[in-house]
Amino acid sequence: MRITTTLAAAATLAVVSTSAFAGGVAPTVIETPEVMEAPKTSSVNPTYIVVGVVAALLIAAAASED
Repeated sequence: MRITTTLAAAATLAVVSTSAFAGGVAPTVIETPEVMEAPKTSSVNPTYIVVGVVAALLIAAAASED
């Protein structure tokens, strides 16, 4: 009978002590999530920039041959 009483007391103590860790008296801190904005992109298609640079290089090469 003594072992049963000891086991019951130990089980009760274990249940009570684990629920004490579940929360505290401090207020809960809720952080607002950061909103990531999409990066601003150019309205010009990059293909036009590459074609423009290549055209400028070709014109410069043709002008330098004269």
